[in-house]
Amino acid sequence: MNDLLYVIPANSKKEDIIATLKQHPEIKFVSLVGIDLAGNDTDEKIPMRVFLEDIDSFYNGSAVQTDGSSVVLTGIATLNNAKVDMPIDPTVNWFVDYNIESYDDELGKPVGTLRIPAALIHDGKAVDSRSILANTLTYVKKGLLDLFKNNAKISGLEHINGADVKDIVFTSATELEFWVKTPLSEADIPEMSASQVMQEQYWQRTRGAVRTALEQCMLALEAYGLSPEMGHKEVGGMKGHMDTDGNMTHVCEQVEIDWKFADALQAADNELVVRILVKEIFRENGLEVNFKAKPMIGLAGNGEHTHFGIGAIMNDGSFVNLFAPTDMKKDFMSAVGYGAIMGLLKNYEVINPFVSATNDSLNRLKPGFEAPVCIVTSLGHKPEVPSRNRTILAGLIRDVNNPKATRFELRACNPYTNTYLVLAAIYTSILDGVKYAVTKTTAELLAEISKDVGDDAGYLEKDRAYRAEDDVFEDYTEEERHQRFGVHPATVWENFSNLKKYPEKRAVLTEGKAFSDKIIDAFVEGELIRWKTELISRIIPENRMLISKFKEIKSAYVTDEDSYNWNKLNRIRYYLAKDSIDNKSLFTQLINALNSGDFATASSLQVEMYDKMEELKELYATYRNNMI
Repeated sequence: MNDLLYVIPANSKKEDIIATLKQHPEIKFVSLVGIDLAGNDTDEKIPMRVFLEDIDSFYNGSAVQTDGSSVVLTGIATLNNAKVDMPIDPTVNWFVDYNIESYDDELGKPVGTLRIPAALIHDGKAVDSRSILANTLTYVKKGLLDLFKNNAKISGLEHINGADVKDIVFTSATELEFWVKTPLSEADIPEMSASQVMQEQYWQRTRGAVRTALEQCMLALEAYGLSPEMGHKEVGGMKGHMDTDGNMTHVCEQVEIDWKFADALQAADNELVVRILVKEIFRENGLEVNFKAKPMIGLAGNGEHTHFGIGAIMNDGSFVNLFAPTDMKKDFMSAVGYGAIMGLLKNYEVINPFVSATNDSLNRLKPGFEAPVCIVTSLGHKPEVPSRNRTILAGLIRDVNNPKATRFELRACNPYTNTYLVLAAIYTSILDGVKYAVTKTTAELLAEISKDVGDDAGYLEKDRAYRAEDDVFEDYTEEERHQRFGVHPATVWENFSNLKKYPEKRAVLTEGKAFSDKIIDAFVEGELIRWKTELISRIIPENRMLISKFKEIKSAYVTDEDSYNWNKLNRIRYYLAKDSIDNKSLFTQLINALNSGDFATASSLQVEMYDKMEELKELYATYRNNMI
């Protein structure tokens, strides 16, 4: 397999691409990868012959059109105006996806598909997630270059002259957490919860098929040039069982894979490739992979911490990390770094809809163990000692001995977060903060980001605090958290409502034109349809089925406590799921509110439903455990 082609490098010449593909006849198809507003990637099989015969048409977008109404471009590509063109992007790597279940017998190699990132062009305008990020980076780059041109000396960056900044680079990285299990096996939630609390899984030795698949994934990432850095077991899982043949069964473990950072657009593309490789390789080893943010309530969720930084290329070709200060032991950051985190935190209410757009994502973001729900950062107690606070939303990552590694980590993302849109929102908000910060000293900015509730500030809001070096959940009550850092959204509707509630923050996103009001409205409309449909067609039926399993247990000896518990939980069962002529169940009320478009009421009922279902589960466990 060493002679397989895995990557066609960014900015390759057409003639070199043609020559390379002709040398690899095992690559039989081309697939154009467009990313819709929900983060879905398109995939199709175009014979390589067609691509090679008319490669210019693929570059200019005339070779392939698709039905935009069939992907998530809600309100943009409608049934009477659905045609979308797909020009390819030659500025990033093109990866080859091999089908390990389909071999060319003559060549002795698996059949390959060249996946080429592409835009989605509707009515002459780019409407896809990749283009939004690409256009955002162009806008932010110009804004930063203008700031350096007009501010030769910036606090914390005294070692460079703004006039010498030639180019701006955006470095980003994601990591991937996922659950692995044996197909059709049922999860033992109490056992895994105990194992999680007892810390039996984190960084433990992998075994059997999980070990094999993890090692194969790391080797595959290396072959694709993605520079894997680590693969390990995460906090969730339980010990597997071994059958009589020595094979592991009932596997249920959580795993994480990390790889090297890249340019922001390339980093988002790389994430898609890693997800595909992980799913296919684990499947080949007889294991299922789940990327959901909270696949099992009560157990560790899957995060995808997103790292982001900004660097400058100087006229002499050298690289400077713009977040790192001249003296790493004197300052936490440069003024640009302070502006970046201040811009993110101040505008996070309109970034969060792109970070957490689903019921699943918000199931993970519940107050408690390491749940990044509060809009707050940690810098560290002093510059020479990096922060290790894992309870905050976005943390400063720094190494006193390696200024180039200075960056921020947004902890709220999950594997199904649309990384393209999140990075676009992050970098746009960063520019907003940097515009304010470049004329301030690092001391002034440190004082502002460390402000208390009620303190006046030049950029940040008076009624908020933005920095915490303590444990957000252990050292503050819920009331104190809400007062200091704001109330986090509990539902998709609450989250999206912030895009209307904070028009001045939404204006920050739209200022660069990549996030137009039309794009934002289309994103919201599409996600609300998914929210509504999932509640009606999946979540409520699943809850109803669960309730039907909570039946009265017959026993020869029933105590008064048994009767009390059964009557109490039975009343909750009826309240949730049983209609009468005069009174409708909570499920029916929720469905009616969703169907009528009364999303505010539906949102409140959804919160109540979740609370009642959790109460019901606890009550039934107590009731069942007392039966002998």
